[in-house]
This record gives sequence, structure tokens and C-alpha cells, in this order.
Amino acid sequence: MLDLQDIFGRDGPLQRALPDFRVRREQLRMAERVAAALAARDALIVEAGTGTGKTFAYLVPALLSGRRVLISTGTRALQDQLFSKDLPLVAAALGRPARVALLKGRSNYLCRYRLERVEAPAEQLSLATPPPASATQTMLGRIRTWARTTRSGDLAEVRGLADEHPVWTQVTSTRETCLGARCGEFARCHVVQARREALEADVVIVNHHLLLADLALKEDGFGDLLGAADAIILDEAHQIPDLATQFFGARVSDRQVESLLREVRAELTVAMPGTMDRTRAQLAEADAALQALRLAAAGVRGAWSAGVGPLGSAVDALQGALAELSAALAAAEAAQTLQALAERCAELAASLARISAIDELEGARTLEPSGRGFALTLMPFDIAPRFRALTEARGGAWIFTSATLSVGEDFRHFSARLGLDSAATLLIASPFDHERQCLLYLPPGLPPPSAPTHTAAVIETAEPLIRAAGGGAFVLFTSHRALSQGAALLRARWGEGTPYRLLVQGEAPRERMLEEFRRDGNAVLLGTASFWEGVDVKGAALRLVIIEKLPFASPEDPLVRARIEHLTASGGDAFRDFQLPDAALALKQGAGRLIRSEDDYGVVVICDPRMVGRAYGRVFFAALPAMNVTRDPAEARRFLARHAAPAARVTAS
Repeated sequence: MLDLQDIFGRDGPLQRALPDFRVRREQLRMAERVAAALAARDALIVEAGTGTGKTFAYLVPALLSGRRVLISTGTRALQDQLFSKDLPLVAAALGRPARVALLKGRSNYLCRYRLERVEAPAEQLSLATPPPASATQTMLGRIRTWARTTRSGDLAEVRGLADEHPVWTQVTSTRETCLGARCGEFARCHVVQARREALEADVVIVNHHLLLADLALKEDGFGDLLGAADAIILDEAHQIPDLATQFFGARVSDRQVESLLREVRAELTVAMPGTMDRTRAQLAEADAALQALRLAAAGVRGAWSAGVGPLGSAVDALQGALAELSAALAAAEAAQTLQALAERCAELAASLARISAIDELEGARTLEPSGRGFALTLMPFDIAPRFRALTEARGGAWIFTSATLSVGEDFRHFSARLGLDSAATLLIASPFDHERQCLLYLPPGLPPPSAPTHTAAVIETAEPLIRAAGGGAFVLFTSHRALSQGAALLRARWGEGTPYRLLVQGEAPRERMLEEFRRDGNAVLLGTASFWEGVDVKGAALRLVIIEKLPFASPEDPLVRARIEHLTASGGDAFRDFQLPDAALALKQGAGRLIRSEDDYGVVVICDPRMVGRAYGRVFFAALPAMNVTRDPAEARRFLARHAAPAARVTAS
């Protein structure tokens, strides 16, 4: 029987099966630690730098363990890659066939019931700029043709159907709109089929949203799925603390309530006259309470206090009205179809009660825009006790891995937020030679980020570097305002004769922009948060990453502000314990977009004088791979010119 050294070694099964496989000591080291944690049913936190090959490092021991394993990812793209490519390759190489299931959230699967009833003329769909009706009808025709042959019902199979397409929501269900066992298509339901296959599988691939929804809500019996798992492996685990905070909180939007009341009203129109008088009266009260809440919420944004002022009173009134409506629906005679609506009323009432009841020191309440309406949210400050209790109750091994979990080799910022203080940790540096492949350029003389001229100075700095590189650049901003300003300045500077294709976030779907960036080879992409992580562009297409400023979270964000106030009131140092490590990890993610293989070269530019002008700059330096640093613009341009794509090379001075 092969051991891990044989499997990951030269001429081993992985190298024989995969032409591009490279023997890496770091990968073997991680695999050995993961195997030990699986055997002992322990918790393990692994930071594996880019190029470690962490996916195979946990897949191999997971398959060899013979245990039932749940793998959770941060993105659907990684889910699809694991299911369609990585797991089949590893299983074949090891000669270890396994039953593997891919399980996504409900909104990823075709709802046959809704497809039969969709009309979807483009002008009726909610979209800022809807596609022409002909394009919408063409997509519907494509979906109907595909629906006749698909086995999985996963909409990712439909060619050309982007997540943002308005038809998507027309042909999928939500927890609120699903008819469940009452649906005429229940026997052929793709969601039910996917969940059944997951229960029978040896390895189940989910995403963090689905995992956390299960942990937080035990939605639709998913607890049975997790309860049967011997091990849970969380890839892209750096996302878990913030996502868990959302899922362990509560959220109620006015549109949610409005939609529910509309459905109740529709059901009551077909009820027998005289038998629903109490329910109709409670419905009228709930509707009036919703309108009163909307009036009280007008002009309010950000944090608010429970039970105080018109907004607090309006929230309490709506909670009480929904609870009464739920009781009336549940008590209705000969009204089985209303029972699901009664449960939804009770759930919304419970969420509103929780939002109102929590102590000010336990969480932040916010009222934020949501589409054309608003949402009331509760974000708990400390999720560590609850998350720790859930992991201990589930038992089994818990493996957390990502390229960015530590700050200066210290995992406490990550582990403390999840209550994983007793978990073992492992830090594996990237095997790439960053000192040879990469240069860190810190431009001198830039104004502070707070200066109104800062964005203009960033573009002034960036433009000659982009020309030296011959394009192939990411320019990463920390706000949409700076992104818009930077795009306008760059376009004005280049005029009609734009030397490189310019891709600006928001002007096209994210995945399409990335595809066009890779295909062009010399494009310039301007983006914000969604391009700082989870973006993999290998090769010469990306050779320059320019970071506008250090990515401190905005203190105007209600949750950030509330966490700062909470840590300060608790005697902590909010900047040292929260803002600084969060920003360092975000910078690590952004800079990590550049070097994705042994053959990549390029320059990372950080346009923030605080890197060298403030004592805390050393925390950011410690978060980055070891790189040569320069403050000489000519040296940066020469490095870029040497590694520019052949067709794009220019003379650097």
C-alpha cells in the first residue's frame, strides 16, 4: 500500500496521472498533518501559501481515510472545480473510487414548477438595464431545451447564463416560494434529488453559505447531512468569521414581509367567506404595522436602538402583528395550505424579536438599504462561543485552510474569532521564489489617502507603470467611489486612443471580465473588493498589481463602527486587535493576485505612504511574502519592461 510520501513523490501516482504535477515538500507536509488530524478527529488550522497545492494536500488524505467527509468552499467556482476536475483526478490516480456529491444552495437549481409558469418579458423583470426581450426569450428557450435532458438541474450547466441574468430568479425557487411536498413536481425536484445523493455520498462538496446555514438554522433537515460527517474541511476558510457573523445574526427586510403578506392575502381570497375573519383582521394589522415601520425608517440609516424612538416601537409593533397573524393562520380550519405561511410568519416574528431583544454590548443593529427597500440586521460581536459549541457538538475532524489565515505567523486573529484556541496550527510558506519573481514598489511622495488628490496621484503613478508593463495590470481600489474616479481619470488621460483594453468592475459581469482579461493578455482591469481575492490569473496576462491604499475597513460601516465601540468599551484596543490585522490579511489577499505559478513575474505597487511612514507598517510588511523592495520608479519600470509580454514590450527609461 502506498504511503503519502510515495503518492506525492517523484514517479508516484499523482505525477503519473497529472502531466503538470510538481513534487513539493510543502504539499507533502500539509497532507501528513491533515491525515493525522483526520485520524485523531482533531481541529487543524493550515495556512498554505500560493503554490503549495493545498487542494490535493487535503483531498488525498480525505479519500484515503475511508471516512465520510464534507468539503466546504468559499465559491461555487471552486465547488465545480473540485467536483468536475480535482476529485475525479485524485480518485483515479489513487485507485480509490468514491461516491461524490455536489450540493449547492436551492437557488442554483432549476425549479420545474416555476419554469412551467414563467413568462419573463424583459420589461417586467427587475434589472437596472434589462436585456432585450428577444435575448431573454432566447435564454428561456435554451433553458427549456436543457431542462429536458439535464440530470442535475444545476443552472451552471446552461451556456451563457450569468448569475446576474434576470431569468435566473424566475426559474429557481427560494425557501419562501418552494411548495415542498405539495408541489406537483416534487418527485422530480432537482433540489430533493441533490440532497438525497448527498446523504448517500462518501464526499460531499458544499459552499460556506450552505454549511453555515445548516449550522445556524438547521434548514430543511440539513443537520442530518452534517451530523453524519466524520470530517469537515473548509477551504478558503479566511471567509468564515465574517460569514458566520452574518449567519449567526438575523436579517429581516421590508420586501420579505411584503412578499409574505401578499401570499397570505392571495390565499385568503380563495378561502370560504366568513371562516377567515380573524385572519383577515390580523393581516390588515400586519400590513398597517409594515407601513408604519416604513414611515419610521424613512431617513434612518446605520445603527439604531431597540425599543427607543419611533423606529424601535414600529419594529416591536410589526413583530407582535406577525406573531398574531401566525397564530391566526395556524388555527384556521380546513386551511392546510396556510400552515407553511403560518410558519414563515412565526420565523419573521422570531427574527424581529431577536433583533430587538439583544443587549447593546452583544451585537450591532443596523438599518441598511436593500434594493428599493431596507433591511433590519443584527450582527453579533462575539460568535466564538457559539461556533465552538457547534464544532464540539458535531464532533469529528475540522480542517480550516486558506492562503491567508495568519498575521505575521500569528493565527490568533482568526482562531479567536471562531473559538478555536485549542486547534493545532500549521504555517506553510509559498514555494514560489518571490524575491526573484516579484518586486514590491512603494512610490515616494504620494499624498496621504485622506487627501482629495490621492486618487489622482495613484493614477499619475500607475499610468507609466502600466505602459512599462505593456498592460497586464490590476488596479485594486478600496471603495467604489475611488474606482469610479480612477476609471474616469485614466480614460481622460488616454482619450480616444486607449492603448490597452480597459475593464472596469460594474460594467460587465465579474467572470466575463476575468475571461476577457486572460484572453486579451494586455488588458487593464480596475476593481474593488471582489477582485482582491478568489481571482486566479496565471501567466503573463497579469504582471502588475497596483493597490490604491491599505485596505482598512471603513469606520463608517455600521458593523465596523459597532465592533470598534464594543472592543473599546470592553477595554480592548480596536485598532490593534481588529482593524490592523483585518487590513493586513486583506492586503495579503490583494498582493497575492500576482504570483500564481513558478513562471509568473511582476511588480506589486502599494500607493499608500503609511507603509513606510507609520510604525504599524511593519505589520503589513510581515503579512507579505519576502520580496525585494524599491522606491525607485525607474527600477520598477525596468523590471516590468523585462517581463512584459513580447508583443507589448516598450522601452523603459
